[in-house]
Amino acid sequence: MRLLIVGSLQGQIGLATKIAMDKGAKVTHAADIEQALATLRGGVGADLVFCDVSLDISSLVRGLAAERICTPVVACGIGTDTSRAVAAIRAGAKEYLPLPADAELIAAVLAAVADESHQLVHEDEAMTAVLSLADQIAGSEASILITGESGTGKEVLARYVHRKSARADKPFISVNCAAIPENLLESELFGHEKGAFTGAIARRIGKFEEANGGTLLLDEISEMDARLQAKLLRAIQEREIDRVGGTKPVKVDIRIIATSNRDLAEAVKHGTFREDLLYRLNVVNLRIPTLRERPKDIRALSHHFARKYAEANGVPYRMISSQTERLLLGHVWKGNVRELENTIHRAVLLANGPDISPEAIRLPDGSQVGAASTTMQQNPSVQSAVVSAAAVTRGLVGRTVSDVERDLILDTLDHCLGNRTHAANILGISIRTLRNKLREYSDSGLSIPSHGEQRMAG
Repeated sequence: MRLLIVGSLQGQIGLATKIAMDKGAKVTHAADIEQALATLRGGVGADLVFCDVSLDISSLVRGLAAERICTPVVACGIGTDTSRAVAAIRAGAKEYLPLPADAELIAAVLAAVADESHQLVHEDEAMTAVLSLADQIAGSEASILITGESGTGKEVLARYVHRKSARADKPFISVNCAAIPENLLESELFGHEKGAFTGAIARRIGKFEEANGGTLLLDEISEMDARLQAKLLRAIQEREIDRVGGTKPVKVDIRIIATSNRDLAEAVKHGTFREDLLYRLNVVNLRIPTLRERPKDIRALSHHFARKYAEANGVPYRMISSQTERLLLGHVWKGNVRELENTIHRAVLLANGPDISPEAIRLPDGSQVGAASTTMQQNPSVQSAVVSAAAVTRGLVGRTVSDVERDLILDTLDHCLGNRTHAANILGISIRTLRNKLREYSDSGLSIPSHGEQRMAG
C-alpha cells in the first residue's frame, strides 16, 4: 500500500504518517499540489493520496486526470468542517477524513483501497488445482499468461502470484490495455519526455519504470495494437524501454503477468497477435475455470459477499437460505464471479426476512434469477422463437467460425450504417478489435461500408 500525503495537514502530518506506516503503508510526502503531481510523474506511484483540504483539491484531481493517473484522493482537515468537506467532495475527493487522525478510521480508509477487494475465496477442487500451480511457479521469474472468461478473477489471481513471489514487497502495477486509447497506451507503458507530443508538459514515467523491481500486469493484452506489440516484445526480451521522445534506453527489472479472455492462439492465426510475443508471455499458463466449472466456489463466494456487503452498507448480516443456495447453484453465471458478486450485493440490499430468500436474488433488470426458464416453458411464443433460433443454428453447420464471424460483423456494420462504435457495442468487442477485423476483410478484397453507408447487395 503506497500513500502520498500532500500538504502539512495542519501540523498533523507526523501522526497521520506514523499511523499509516504502522498499518503497513509506504508513505511519501509532497509540500503542495505541483510537487505531488511531479512526484507521481516521476514514477514513485501511489495507491491513495491524502490531501490537505486547504489546498486546491480540484486542481489536483484535474492534474491526475490529465496525466491519466488513476489514484483516489481523500481530503483531510481539522475537525468536521462541513462546508470544506462538501467542497472537497464536489472537487473530486472520494472521502473527507477529519483530523486529529484516528487510527481506526485511517486503517479503514487504507483497507478500502488495499487488498481487501482482492481476496481469493475458494473451496472447489478445480480452483485449488490452479492455486497449487500458481504457488509452484510464483517464486520464479517466468512470465505468466492468465486466461479465462471475463469476470473469473484474473487480476485477483495475478495479485495472488505477486504476493507469493520474491517481489511481494515491491510495486504491483496494473495496466488495462483495452481501456486506454491506442494513441496513449505507448506513453502509458513506456512514459514520455517533455514536449514529445502535444500535451506532454513534463517528463512522465511509464508503468514499466513504475513497476521496477516488482510486477507489471498487462490486463486484456489481446486488445493491444500490433505496432505496440513489437515494442512490448523488445522490452520483455531486452529488459529495457524507450520513453516516447527519449534518446536513450532505460533498464527495467520487472516480472510480466498478462491476462486475456480471448484465445490468443486464434488471434495469432488471424494475424492480430504476434506469435513471438505469445511465446514470451505464455511461459506458464494459468487457466481459471468458469464459475460453472467450480460449483463449490459459488457457495463459498456467495456467503463471503453476503457478509462483505452487509458490513459495507451497514445492514444486518443475513444467512443465505438453502433454497437460495440451490437457486444460485443452478444459475449459469455467464458473468462469472463478477456477476455473482453484483447479484449478492443486490440481494443484501433487497432482503427483508431473517435470511436471504430466493425472492431477493434478482437480475439487473429486476427479474428473478431462474424466472426466464420458467417463462420459456409456459410461453408458446417464446417456444416458437426457440424453434426458429434452432433452425438458424442448423444453417450454420458446415461453415467455418471465421466465415460466420465475418458475416456477423459485416451484417452488424450494415445495420449500423457503417458506424464503427455502434457496431462494436452491439457485437460486444472493442473498437480496436473491430477495426483490425475490417482491415483484414478489406485486404482480402471485401467492400467495407463507410460511415452512413451500406454495402452493395450481391
